[in-house]
Amino acid sequence: MTSSLVPPPGPQRLLALAQLSNSVGDGAYYTTSALYFSQIVGLAPARVGLGLTVGWAVGSLVGVPLGRLADRCGPRGTAVLLALATGLAVASFTVVRGFVPFVLAACAYAAAQSGLAAARQALLAGLVPAGERTGLLAHLQSTLNAGLAVGAGLGGLALHAGTRGAYLGVFALDAVSFLVCAGLLLRLPGVRGVPVPVRQRGLERKRHGMAVLRDRPYVLVALLNTVLLLRLPLLSLVLPLWITRRTEAPAWLVSALFVLNTGAVMLFQVRAARGVTGLGTATRAVRRAGWVMLAACVVFALSAGASLWVAVGVLVVGAVLQVVAEMGQSAGSWQLSFELAPQGRVGEYQGLFGTGVTVARTLGPLLLTTLLVEWGTPGWLLLGGATLAASYGMGPAARWAAGRRAEETVGQPALLP
Repeated sequence: MTSSLVPPPGPQRLLALAQLSNSVGDGAYYTTSALYFSQIVGLAPARVGLGLTVGWAVGSLVGVPLGRLADRCGPRGTAVLLALATGLAVASFTVVRGFVPFVLAACAYAAAQSGLAAARQALLAGLVPAGERTGLLAHLQSTLNAGLAVGAGLGGLALHAGTRGAYLGVFALDAVSFLVCAGLLLRLPGVRGVPVPVRQRGLERKRHGMAVLRDRPYVLVALLNTVLLLRLPLLSLVLPLWITRRTEAPAWLVSALFVLNTGAVMLFQVRAARGVTGLGTATRAVRRAGWVMLAACVVFALSAGASLWVAVGVLVVGAVLQVVAEMGQSAGSWQLSFELAPQGRVGEYQGLFGTGVTVARTLGPLLLTTLLVEWGTPGWLLLGGATLAASYGMGPAARWAAGRRAEETVGQPALLP
Protein backbone atom coordinates (compact mmCIF):
# COMPACT_ATOMS: atom_id res chain seq x y z
CA MET A 1 0.00 0.00 0.00
CA THR A 2 2.73 2.48 0.94
CA SER A 3 4.71 2.06 -2.26
CA SER A 4 1.58 2.58 -4.33
CA LEU A 5 1.18 6.02 -2.78
CA VAL A 6 4.58 7.22 -4.05
CA PRO A 7 4.96 8.08 -7.75
CA PRO A 8 7.90 6.55 -9.62
CA PRO A 9 11.16 8.54 -9.58
CA GLY A 10 11.80 11.16 -12.19
CA PRO A 11 9.38 13.86 -13.42
CA GLN A 12 6.37 12.24 -11.75
CA ARG A 13 7.97 12.33 -8.31
CA LEU A 14 9.17 15.91 -8.80
CA LEU A 15 5.63 16.95 -9.74
CA ALA A 16 4.35 15.27 -6.56
CA LEU A 17 6.96 17.02 -4.41
CA ALA A 18 6.02 20.37 -5.96
CA GLN A 19 2.39 19.61 -5.16
CA LEU A 20 3.29 18.68 -1.59
CA SER A 21 5.33 21.83 -0.98
CA ASN A 22 2.65 24.35 -1.89
CA SER A 23 -0.23 22.29 -0.43
CA VAL A 24 1.39 22.42 3.01
CA GLY A 25 1.52 26.21 2.76
CA ASP A 26 -2.01 26.38 1.39
CA GLY A 27 -3.34 24.20 4.21
CA ALA A 28 -1.95 26.62 6.77
CA TYR A 29 -3.22 29.62 4.78
CA TYR A 30 -6.77 28.30 4.35
CA THR A 31 -7.01 27.55 8.08
CA THR A 32 -5.97 31.01 9.24
CA SER A 33 -6.62 33.56 6.47
CA ALA A 34 -10.23 34.45 7.29
CA LEU A 35 -9.43 35.18 10.94
CA TYR A 36 -6.26 37.08 10.00
CA PHE A 37 -8.13 39.41 7.64
CA SER A 38 -11.00 39.96 10.07
CA GLN A 39 -9.22 40.05 13.45
CA ILE A 40 -5.74 41.35 12.60
CA VAL A 41 -6.34 43.49 9.50
CA GLY A 42 -9.76 44.58 10.79
CA LEU A 43 -11.92 43.91 7.73
CA ALA A 44 -15.59 43.07 8.27
CA PRO A 45 -16.33 39.37 7.56
CA ALA A 46 -18.75 40.33 4.78
CA ARG A 47 -15.99 42.35 3.10
CA VAL A 48 -13.56 39.44 3.41
CA GLY A 49 -16.09 37.19 1.71
CA LEU A 50 -16.77 39.75 -1.01
CA GLY A 51 -13.07 40.31 -1.68
CA LEU A 52 -12.36 36.59 -1.98
CA THR A 53 -15.37 36.11 -4.26
CA VAL A 54 -14.17 38.91 -6.55
CA GLY A 55 -10.68 37.43 -6.52
CA TRP A 56 -11.79 33.95 -7.52
CA ALA A 57 -14.13 35.38 -10.16
CA VAL A 58 -11.09 37.07 -11.74
CA GLY A 59 -9.16 33.81 -11.38
CA SER A 60 -11.84 31.92 -13.28
CA LEU A 61 -11.57 34.42 -16.16
CA VAL A 62 -7.80 34.33 -16.59
CA GLY A 63 -7.33 30.55 -16.39
CA VAL A 64 -7.90 30.07 -20.12
CA PRO A 65 -5.57 32.84 -21.42
CA LEU A 66 -2.82 31.87 -18.95
CA GLY A 67 -3.21 28.23 -19.96
CA ARG A 68 -2.91 29.27 -23.58
CA LEU A 69 0.23 31.23 -22.69
CA ALA A 70 1.69 28.01 -21.27
CA ASP A 71 0.89 26.19 -24.52
CA ARG A 72 2.60 28.86 -26.60
CA CYS A 73 5.61 29.78 -24.47
CA GLY A 74 6.29 26.45 -22.77
CA PRO A 75 4.53 25.12 -19.67
CA ARG A 76 7.57 24.72 -17.43
CA GLY A 77 8.72 28.34 -17.60
CA THR A 78 5.14 29.59 -17.33
CA ALA A 79 4.47 27.38 -14.29
CA VAL A 80 7.67 28.55 -12.58
CA LEU A 81 6.81 32.22 -13.12
CA LEU A 82 3.24 31.73 -11.90
CA ALA A 83 4.45 29.87 -8.80
CA LEU A 84 6.71 32.82 -8.02
CA ALA A 85 3.82 35.21 -8.69
CA THR A 86 1.60 33.26 -6.29
CA GLY A 87 4.25 33.44 -3.58
CA LEU A 88 4.57 37.18 -4.14
CA ALA A 89 0.78 37.60 -3.95
CA VAL A 90 0.69 35.69 -0.65
CA ALA A 91 3.48 37.88 0.71
CA SER A 92 1.53 41.00 -0.31
CA PHE A 93 -1.28 39.99 2.09
CA THR A 94 1.07 40.75 4.99
CA VAL A 95 1.13 44.47 4.12
CA VAL A 96 -2.58 44.84 3.31
CA ARG A 97 -4.29 47.41 5.55
CA GLY A 98 -7.54 48.22 3.74
CA PHE A 99 -10.31 46.75 1.63
CA VAL A 100 -9.16 47.90 -1.83
CA PRO A 101 -5.56 46.62 -1.41
CA PHE A 102 -7.04 43.38 -0.07
CA VAL A 103 -9.20 42.93 -3.17
CA LEU A 104 -6.25 43.66 -5.46
CA ALA A 105 -4.07 41.14 -3.60
CA ALA A 106 -6.88 38.57 -3.69
CA CYS A 107 -7.26 39.03 -7.45
CA ALA A 108 -3.51 38.62 -7.99
CA TYR A 109 -3.45 35.51 -5.78
CA ALA A 110 -6.44 33.84 -7.47
CA ALA A 111 -5.24 34.70 -10.98
CA ALA A 112 -1.77 33.27 -10.32
CA GLN A 113 -3.22 30.14 -8.70
CA SER A 114 -5.62 29.51 -11.59
CA GLY A 115 -2.91 30.03 -14.19
CA LEU A 116 -0.48 27.84 -12.25
CA ALA A 117 -2.99 24.98 -12.16
CA ALA A 118 -3.48 25.14 -15.94
CA ALA A 119 0.26 25.44 -16.66
CA ARG A 120 1.08 22.48 -14.41
CA GLN A 121 -1.51 20.34 -16.19
CA ALA A 122 0.03 21.27 -19.53
CA LEU A 123 3.48 20.45 -18.13
CA LEU A 124 2.22 17.10 -16.88
CA ALA A 125 0.75 16.33 -20.31
CA GLY A 126 4.09 17.10 -21.93
CA LEU A 127 6.14 14.93 -19.57
CA VAL A 128 3.88 11.96 -18.85
CA PRO A 129 2.50 9.48 -21.43
CA ALA A 130 -1.26 9.66 -21.93
CA GLY A 131 -1.88 6.27 -20.32
CA GLU A 132 -0.17 7.31 -17.08
CA ARG A 133 -1.70 10.76 -16.53
CA THR A 134 -4.81 9.77 -14.57
CA GLY A 135 -2.72 7.56 -12.29
CA LEU A 136 -0.31 10.41 -11.63
CA LEU A 137 -3.16 12.82 -10.95
CA ALA A 138 -4.44 10.34 -8.37
CA HIS A 139 -1.00 10.42 -6.73
CA LEU A 140 -1.06 14.21 -6.81
CA GLN A 141 -4.52 14.30 -5.22
CA SER A 142 -3.29 12.03 -2.41
CA THR A 143 -0.26 14.26 -1.98
CA LEU A 144 -2.46 17.35 -1.96
CA ASN A 145 -4.60 15.97 0.87
CA ALA A 146 -1.56 14.97 2.88
CA GLY A 147 -0.03 18.43 2.49
CA LEU A 148 -3.27 20.20 3.36
CA ALA A 149 -3.61 18.08 6.51
CA VAL A 150 -0.06 18.95 7.64
CA GLY A 151 -0.60 22.61 6.80
CA ALA A 152 -3.91 22.68 8.65
CA GLY A 153 -2.10 21.38 11.74
CA LEU A 154 0.48 24.15 11.49
CA GLY A 155 -2.29 26.68 10.96
CA GLY A 156 -3.99 25.35 14.07
CA LEU A 157 -0.86 26.18 16.09
CA ALA A 158 -1.02 29.75 14.79
CA LEU A 159 -4.71 29.97 15.71
CA HIS A 160 -3.92 28.72 19.19
CA ALA A 161 -1.24 31.42 19.59
CA GLY A 162 -3.57 34.06 18.15
CA THR A 163 -0.83 36.66 17.72
CA ARG A 164 -0.06 38.82 14.71
CA GLY A 165 3.39 37.26 14.50
CA ALA A 166 1.94 33.75 14.37
CA TYR A 167 -0.40 34.70 11.54
CA LEU A 168 2.41 36.40 9.62
CA GLY A 169 4.49 33.26 10.08
CA VAL A 170 1.76 31.27 8.30
CA PHE A 171 1.75 33.69 5.34
CA ALA A 172 5.55 33.52 5.19
CA LEU A 173 5.36 29.71 5.18
CA ASP A 174 2.87 29.76 2.31
CA ALA A 175 4.96 32.23 0.30
CA VAL A 176 8.11 30.14 0.81
CA SER A 177 6.22 26.96 -0.14
CA PHE A 178 5.57 28.45 -3.59
CA LEU A 179 9.24 29.39 -3.94
CA VAL A 180 10.11 25.76 -3.19
CA CYS A 181 7.46 24.67 -5.69
CA ALA A 182 9.03 26.91 -8.36
CA GLY A 183 12.47 25.45 -7.63
CA LEU A 184 11.18 21.89 -7.99
CA LEU A 185 9.37 22.70 -11.24
CA LEU A 186 12.55 24.26 -12.59
CA ARG A 187 14.31 20.89 -12.15
CA LEU A 188 11.88 19.20 -14.53
CA PRO A 189 12.75 18.68 -18.19
CA GLY A 190 11.62 21.46 -20.45
CA VAL A 191 8.56 21.03 -22.68
CA ARG A 192 8.56 23.01 -25.90
CA GLY A 193 5.70 25.36 -26.52
CA VAL A 194 3.71 25.33 -29.75
CA PRO A 195 4.36 28.73 -31.34
CA VAL A 196 2.12 29.92 -34.15
CA PRO A 197 3.95 30.43 -37.45
CA VAL A 198 4.22 34.11 -38.41
CA ARG A 199 2.16 33.69 -41.57
CA GLN A 200 -0.69 32.12 -39.58
CA ARG A 201 -0.84 34.50 -36.63
CA GLY A 202 -3.61 36.67 -38.03
CA LEU A 203 -5.75 33.62 -38.72
CA GLU A 204 -4.87 32.24 -35.28
CA ARG A 205 -6.05 35.39 -33.53
CA LYS A 206 -9.30 35.37 -35.49
CA ARG A 207 -10.14 31.65 -35.20
CA HIS A 208 -8.36 30.44 -32.07
CA GLY A 209 -7.95 33.42 -29.75
CA MET A 210 -10.35 31.83 -27.26
CA ALA A 211 -11.22 28.78 -29.34
CA VAL A 212 -11.92 26.57 -26.35
CA LEU A 213 -14.99 28.68 -25.59
CA ARG A 214 -16.32 27.86 -29.07
CA ASP A 215 -15.66 24.16 -28.63
CA ARG A 216 -19.23 23.41 -27.56
CA PRO A 217 -18.75 19.69 -26.80
CA TYR A 218 -15.82 20.36 -24.48
CA VAL A 219 -17.61 23.32 -22.86
CA LEU A 220 -20.57 21.00 -22.18
CA VAL A 221 -18.28 18.41 -20.58
CA ALA A 222 -16.77 21.17 -18.39
CA LEU A 223 -20.24 22.43 -17.39
CA LEU A 224 -21.41 18.94 -16.43
CA ASN A 225 -18.24 18.50 -14.41
CA THR A 226 -18.99 21.78 -12.62
CA VAL A 227 -22.37 20.36 -11.55
CA LEU A 228 -20.58 17.28 -10.21
CA LEU A 229 -18.15 19.53 -8.33
CA LEU A 230 -20.94 21.22 -6.37
CA ARG A 231 -20.06 18.64 -3.70
CA LEU A 232 -16.92 20.63 -2.87
CA PRO A 233 -18.44 22.87 -0.13
CA LEU A 234 -20.17 19.89 1.54
CA LEU A 235 -17.40 18.94 3.91
CA SER A 236 -16.13 22.39 4.81
CA LEU A 237 -19.41 24.32 5.09
CA VAL A 238 -22.69 22.50 4.51
CA LEU A 239 -22.21 19.38 6.65
CA PRO A 240 -21.03 21.40 9.69
CA LEU A 241 -24.19 23.52 9.42
CA TRP A 242 -26.37 20.46 8.78
CA ILE A 243 -24.94 18.56 11.76
CA THR A 244 -25.27 21.42 14.21
CA ARG A 245 -28.68 22.68 13.07
CA ARG A 246 -30.55 19.64 11.77
CA THR A 247 -29.24 16.61 13.68
CA GLU A 248 -28.59 15.46 17.24
CA ALA A 249 -24.99 14.50 16.41
CA PRO A 250 -22.19 16.21 18.39
CA ALA A 251 -20.24 19.06 16.80
CA TRP A 252 -16.94 17.15 17.06
CA LEU A 253 -18.22 14.82 14.34
CA VAL A 254 -17.46 17.59 11.82
CA SER A 255 -13.74 17.17 12.44
CA ALA A 256 -14.00 13.38 12.42
CA LEU A 257 -15.69 13.38 9.01
CA PHE A 258 -13.02 15.72 7.64
CA VAL A 259 -10.28 13.36 8.84
CA LEU A 260 -12.17 10.39 7.36
CA ASN A 261 -12.42 12.09 3.96
CA THR A 262 -8.82 13.25 3.90
CA GLY A 263 -7.45 9.90 5.01
CA ALA A 264 -9.56 7.94 2.52
CA VAL A 265 -8.38 10.07 -0.41
CA MET A 266 -4.76 9.76 0.73
CA LEU A 267 -4.98 5.97 0.96
CA PHE A 268 -7.37 4.96 -1.81
CA GLN A 269 -7.44 7.61 -4.57
CA VAL A 270 -4.62 5.90 -6.48
CA ARG A 271 -6.42 2.56 -6.30
CA ALA A 272 -9.74 4.15 -7.33
CA ALA A 273 -8.12 5.60 -10.46
CA ARG A 274 -6.27 2.44 -11.48
CA GLY A 275 -8.97 1.13 -13.83
CA VAL A 276 -9.64 4.46 -15.55
CA THR A 277 -7.61 4.29 -18.76
CA GLY A 278 -9.79 5.60 -21.57
CA LEU A 279 -13.00 7.32 -22.59
CA GLY A 280 -15.26 4.37 -21.83
CA THR A 281 -13.85 3.60 -18.40
CA ALA A 282 -13.86 7.30 -17.50
CA THR A 283 -17.54 7.82 -18.33
CA ARG A 284 -18.47 4.60 -16.50
CA ALA A 285 -16.53 5.79 -13.42
CA VAL A 286 -18.41 9.12 -13.49
CA ARG A 287 -21.74 7.34 -13.91
CA ARG A 288 -21.08 5.00 -10.97
CA ALA A 289 -20.01 7.99 -8.90
CA GLY A 290 -23.35 9.65 -9.69
CA TRP A 291 -25.28 6.70 -8.24
CA VAL A 292 -23.05 6.59 -5.14
CA MET A 293 -23.46 10.33 -4.60
CA LEU A 294 -27.24 9.98 -4.86
CA ALA A 295 -27.06 7.28 -2.19
CA ALA A 296 -24.91 9.55 -0.01
CA CYS A 297 -27.46 12.37 -0.29
CA VAL A 298 -30.29 10.03 0.73
CA VAL A 299 -28.30 8.78 3.72
CA PHE A 300 -27.38 12.30 4.84
CA ALA A 301 -31.06 13.28 4.69
CA LEU A 302 -31.95 10.34 6.96
CA SER A 303 -29.76 11.75 9.75
CA ALA A 304 -32.27 14.54 10.48
CA GLY A 305 -34.44 13.70 13.47
CA ALA A 306 -32.56 10.50 14.39
CA SER A 307 -31.26 9.87 17.91
CA LEU A 308 -27.71 10.92 18.74
CA TRP A 309 -25.81 7.71 18.01
CA VAL A 310 -28.03 6.70 15.12
CA ALA A 311 -27.36 10.10 13.58
CA VAL A 312 -23.62 9.62 14.10
CA GLY A 313 -23.70 6.23 12.39
CA VAL A 314 -25.82 7.48 9.50
CA LEU A 315 -23.58 10.50 8.92
CA VAL A 316 -20.45 8.32 8.91
CA VAL A 317 -22.03 6.01 6.31
CA GLY A 318 -23.00 9.06 4.25
CA ALA A 319 -19.46 10.43 4.47
CA VAL A 320 -18.01 7.10 3.30
CA LEU A 321 -20.35 7.05 0.30
CA GLN A 322 -19.54 10.68 -0.46
CA VAL A 323 -15.77 10.12 -0.53
CA VAL A 324 -16.18 7.01 -2.71
CA ALA A 325 -18.20 9.12 -5.15
CA GLU A 326 -15.58 11.88 -4.96
CA MET A 327 -12.71 9.56 -5.84
CA GLY A 328 -14.56 7.96 -8.75
CA GLN A 329 -15.75 11.25 -10.18
CA SER A 330 -12.28 12.78 -9.86
CA ALA A 331 -10.59 9.89 -11.69
CA GLY A 332 -13.12 9.94 -14.52
CA SER A 333 -13.05 13.70 -15.00
CA TRP A 334 -9.23 13.82 -15.02
CA GLN A 335 -9.14 11.28 -17.85
CA LEU A 336 -11.81 13.12 -19.85
CA SER A 337 -10.22 16.54 -19.40
CA PHE A 338 -6.94 15.38 -20.98
CA GLU A 339 -8.25 12.92 -23.56
CA LEU A 340 -10.72 15.40 -25.05
CA ALA A 341 -8.24 18.31 -25.32
CA PRO A 342 -6.45 18.77 -28.66
CA GLN A 343 -2.72 18.24 -28.73
CA GLY A 344 -0.71 21.42 -28.24
CA ARG A 345 -3.53 23.25 -26.45
CA VAL A 346 -3.78 21.29 -23.20
CA GLY A 347 -3.06 24.35 -21.04
CA GLU A 348 -5.84 26.40 -22.67
CA TYR A 349 -8.35 23.56 -22.30
CA GLN A 350 -7.28 22.74 -18.74
CA GLY A 351 -7.70 26.43 -17.94
CA LEU A 352 -11.37 26.13 -18.90
CA PHE A 353 -11.89 22.78 -17.18
CA GLY A 354 -10.31 24.10 -13.98
CA THR A 355 -12.81 26.94 -13.73
CA GLY A 356 -15.32 24.33 -12.58
CA VAL A 357 -13.57 24.21 -9.21
CA THR A 358 -13.65 28.00 -8.91
CA VAL A 359 -17.31 28.25 -9.88
CA ALA A 360 -18.31 25.43 -7.52
CA ARG A 361 -16.43 26.99 -4.62
CA THR A 362 -17.86 30.44 -5.38
CA LEU A 363 -21.52 29.59 -6.00
CA GLY A 364 -21.71 26.30 -4.12
CA PRO A 365 -21.83 27.70 -0.57
CA LEU A 366 -24.81 29.97 -1.25
CA LEU A 367 -26.63 27.38 -3.35
CA LEU A 368 -26.08 24.38 -1.08
CA THR A 369 -26.76 26.12 2.22
CA THR A 370 -30.16 27.15 0.85
CA LEU A 371 -30.81 23.82 -0.83
CA LEU A 372 -29.72 21.51 1.99
CA VAL A 373 -29.72 23.35 5.31
CA GLU A 374 -32.92 25.30 4.62
CA TRP A 375 -34.90 22.84 2.49
CA GLY A 376 -33.73 19.67 4.21
CA THR A 377 -34.64 16.29 2.68
CA PRO A 378 -36.09 17.67 -0.61
CA GLY A 379 -32.87 19.63 -1.12
CA TRP A 380 -30.70 16.54 -0.57
CA LEU A 381 -32.78 14.58 -3.08
CA LEU A 382 -32.57 17.43 -5.60
CA LEU A 383 -28.77 17.58 -5.27
CA GLY A 384 -28.48 13.81 -5.65
CA GLY A 385 -30.77 13.84 -8.67
CA ALA A 386 -28.86 16.69 -10.33
CA THR A 387 -25.59 14.85 -9.74
CA LEU A 388 -26.95 11.64 -11.25
CA ALA A 389 -28.35 13.48 -14.27
CA ALA A 390 -25.01 15.23 -14.88
CA SER A 391 -23.11 11.95 -14.55
CA TYR A 392 -25.35 10.31 -17.18
CA GLY A 393 -25.06 13.35 -19.44
CA MET A 394 -21.26 13.06 -19.35
CA GLY A 395 -21.21 9.97 -21.61
CA PRO A 396 -23.00 11.51 -24.64
CA ALA A 397 -21.15 14.81 -24.16
CA ALA A 398 -17.78 13.05 -24.05
CA ARG A 399 -18.57 11.02 -27.17
CA TRP A 400 -19.62 14.24 -28.97
CA ALA A 401 -16.34 15.88 -27.98
CA ALA A 402 -14.32 12.80 -28.98
CA GLY A 403 -16.05 12.78 -32.38
CA ARG A 404 -15.16 16.42 -32.89
CA ARG A 405 -11.51 15.70 -32.02
CA ALA A 406 -11.46 12.86 -34.56
CA GLU A 407 -12.92 15.09 -37.29
CA GLU A 408 -10.36 17.81 -36.58
CA THR A 409 -7.50 15.32 -36.70
CA VAL A 410 -8.62 13.86 -40.02
CA GLY A 411 -9.41 17.22 -41.62
CA GLN A 412 -6.43 19.21 -40.32
CA PRO A 413 -4.00 20.27 -43.04
CA ALA A 414 -0.28 19.97 -42.52
CA LEU A 415 1.25 23.17 -41.10
CA LEU A 416 3.91 24.86 -43.17
CA PRO A 417 7.27 25.37 -41.43
